[in-house]
Amino acid sequence: MIKSNSFKMIAVAVMVTALLCTSCEGNKDTTVAEDAKLSIDYEKYELENGLDVILHQDSSDPIVSLAIQYAVGSNREKTGRTGFAHLFEHMLFQESENVPQDSFFKTVQDAGGTLNGGTWKDGTIYYETVPNNALETILWLESDRMGFLINTVTESAFENQQEVVQNEKRQRVDNNPYGHTSWVLDKNIYPEGHPYNWQVIGELEDLQNATVDDVREFYDKFYGPNNATLVLAGDFKTTDAKALIEKYFGEIKKRQEVAPLEAQPVTIAETKKLYHEDNFAQAPQLHRVYPTVQQYTNDAYALDFLAEIISSGKKAPLYKVLVKDKDLTSRTVAYNSSQEIAGEFHIIITANSGVDLDQVEAGIDEGIAKFEAEGVTDKDVERIKAGLETQFYNGISSVNGKAFQLASYNVFAGEPDFIEKDIENIKAVTKEDVMRVYNTYIKGKPFVQTSFVPKGQMDLIVENSVKAEVVEEEITENVTKVVEDEAKEIVKTPSKIDRSTPPVVGDAPKLSIPESWEAELSNGIDVYGISQNEIPTVNFNLVIEGGHLLDSMEKNGVANLMTDIMMEGTANKTPEELEEAIELLGASINMYTSREAITIQGNTLTRNFAATMDLVEEILFEPRWDEEELGRIKTATINSIKRRSANPNAVASNVYNKVLYGEDHIFSYPTSGTEESVEAITMQDLKDFYANNFSPSVSRFHIVGKIDKSDALAALSDLESKWEAKEVTIPEYPVANNRDKSSLLFVDIPNAKQSVINIGYIGMARTDKDFYPAEVMNYKLGGSFSGAVNLILREEKGYTYGARTYFNGSKIPGTFTASSSVRTNTTGESVEIFRDQIKAYKDGISQDDLDFTKNALIKSNARRFETQFALLGMLQERSAYDLPTDYIEKEEDVIRNMTLDQHKALANKYLDENKMAYLVVGDAATQFAQFKDMGFDEVKMLDKDGNEVDLTKVKQ
Repeated sequence: MIKSNSFKMIAVAVMVTALLCTSCEGNKDTTVAEDAKLSIDYEKYELENGLDVILHQDSSDPIVSLAIQYAVGSNREKTGRTGFAHLFEHMLFQESENVPQDSFFKTVQDAGGTLNGGTWKDGTIYYETVPNNALETILWLESDRMGFLINTVTESAFENQQEVVQNEKRQRVDNNPYGHTSWVLDKNIYPEGHPYNWQVIGELEDLQNATVDDVREFYDKFYGPNNATLVLAGDFKTTDAKALIEKYFGEIKKRQEVAPLEAQPVTIAETKKLYHEDNFAQAPQLHRVYPTVQQYTNDAYALDFLAEIISSGKKAPLYKVLVKDKDLTSRTVAYNSSQEIAGEFHIIITANSGVDLDQVEAGIDEGIAKFEAEGVTDKDVERIKAGLETQFYNGISSVNGKAFQLASYNVFAGEPDFIEKDIENIKAVTKEDVMRVYNTYIKGKPFVQTSFVPKGQMDLIVENSVKAEVVEEEITENVTKVVEDEAKEIVKTPSKIDRSTPPVVGDAPKLSIPESWEAELSNGIDVYGISQNEIPTVNFNLVIEGGHLLDSMEKNGVANLMTDIMMEGTANKTPEELEEAIELLGASINMYTSREAITIQGNTLTRNFAATMDLVEEILFEPRWDEEELGRIKTATINSIKRRSANPNAVASNVYNKVLYGEDHIFSYPTSGTEESVEAITMQDLKDFYANNFSPSVSRFHIVGKIDKSDALAALSDLESKWEAKEVTIPEYPVANNRDKSSLLFVDIPNAKQSVINIGYIGMARTDKDFYPAEVMNYKLGGSFSGAVNLILREEKGYTYGARTYFNGSKIPGTFTASSSVRTNTTGESVEIFRDQIKAYKDGISQDDLDFTKNALIKSNARRFETQFALLGMLQERSAYDLPTDYIEKEEDVIRNMTLDQHKALANKYLDENKMAYLVVGDAATQFAQFKDMGFDEVKMLDKDGNEVDLTKVKQ
């Protein structure tokens, strides 16, 4: 499930004409279109039990989204009982009086829907998005856990979710570089007892000591209808929806009154500087925080602008000092986090490898002084406002996004239509406001600052810092806790209706894919488009085939540097000027390298599409080849490679690829390159790559949005006339599944709190006739939350936060992979469970499981192409593999016609646990030895580069 301190929906506003790009040169069409929808229509009413209900109709797709947000986050907990809101979120996915164990996910997936939940400091939200025929089903589910849950909370179910949450903490915090930073900061910013003094995920000791009685108390106080907002968005009839909401939620009784929290902003008397030796960090990081104010205050809006101005982009004073002048880092980050009762202004600098954080601290102070001396211009404020309209539309492009936005405003501002006030507040920010909040909260004010440095590099911490009291969990032997629940029937809460049987689901909506168009430009570019008129934006991309495949082994990483250097200005624009030109259009343009392509991707308002394409063409045709920027890019890339070398997940990915593809295949090397290869790359290498490999003959263009074919093609006229085709040869590398043994391969990450497991071998290309049938076959093994491996490793054992299996592939054969991150002391058993489940799956599945697979995959197509971004992905898939326009219908036929025998035959053809590589990245001192006696054909230790380690020289 989604968990994040920053899960809160941050309101993004729409700017009126006078404030949007008022001084953009050469861009005359920047007015807000008359038909632009600048708000979300809704109806709000309240049930007698205090439940706020908000309805928003949207018939653009036959789907509905239900969101229920409770005014309870970690800020409602108390010292010694932290992590309860987050833990309770997990409990609500287990069972309720009328919904059996593990049936929440299965029921929604069986209807073709998706669901999740999130907890942050100030709130908790649950949601489901389903085809509209399942509306009553999700109302039944949500009402049952709101009003009919607590009698099902048993000791064993609770103990299991305690384990899952602890594993989530290990995965997100303990096993990650800088994972303990938030804990150190919050403990020192907020006094004991303040609701922000602890982490959302809670203290490990509190999680371990929590009891069922604690949960019952927390539920009774905070999870009543009178502390919740229900939002229903999508395609439904209002009268029917109101009747169903009253039927399922109307009888739920009010619970305890929950008083709104008063604002509790804090001040600190003196600056505090702390340090921590980080087991996973490969570069030092300085994180500074100034206390500020709560959300929706005038100062909070201005602080948001201040953070952008001092840190974001090449004009920012922190960038100019720390990146350009002093070469201490490759990126500067600052943001204001104003929450329900208090706020914080953050500055985060991850330094280049080996940089003394005293230099970084001095650089931050110099950048802040530079900001003060230069002040704020009208254009600084304008460029920030310019992108907000596009961001707003992106945020409400799905019914789920609309539901989140309405719920958030209702809970935290009191009304769903606070959006209009929010817009006015953002529009009202001036350059004088920015300077005022700088003087009030930043200039000369005390702060809390952390220095996180790699183990053994104490010389890099800021002078006069004191040791942070970070508590590291010890790795112990796994002891299975046996919890014996009393065998008794669940006492059901009386209800006016029969809740014991799920509602009858009507016919699912038929597949409806928007009509698309195609064209071919005279220089050979194939163009694919879809008109979608719901929001006035356009999403597009230009895909140039080749990418990492065109890298040489000796200078691996050229393609990746190519995409970076091309965004650093043009022949006519400095890097700073190019960045500003994009921002003033309210657009975004990005380039990135993948294994098989270089992609230029854009998002802009429809009225600014032509101007945005002018910039894309300038980037593409007129590279700047800036030597100074190349130096910075190379430094940033090398430092990123170093940092990833300590991240267990990155190590696992790199070694896994090397083991499966072999040293003679370019896929065995990371797209970013290695430290040595990047260091050797020259500007001439980039120019040669550009000259040889950028051609319309290997390019495709995709566009989705509020734009018709003729206007789209008109905007591509320069792309057609100015770009001449040339022949590009993309290398072919032989790929084969020639493994003939089971290999246990272990990479040591000392003191790792979790083990990353990747199991698999070479599979098929996406173009193989069996590829999609094999994806269907895999669904119940590990293709979803309800897959066998996840239900055992997470829901039954509590060893992990999640476990999955999947096939991937393109024109080149990909892999079959089973993966998870598990608690260190369960590593051996988890590997065994994966192996056993893959083997057992070949015996076949039940008819019920096959029916579930068919329902989940076919019915989910109703919501599969809701957003512009999703439609863009569909066009890209079609063009990459030359698929027919009706390929989705053909995929549905594959699913619908699959039999148990076909399913079993596919499993036996493509799953062989006896020939797979079993890669484990974790703590060798405690976990490696056990694998010698687990029946593998070979057991090897590898280093982080995938090379075999001589075990005779390793301390056992």
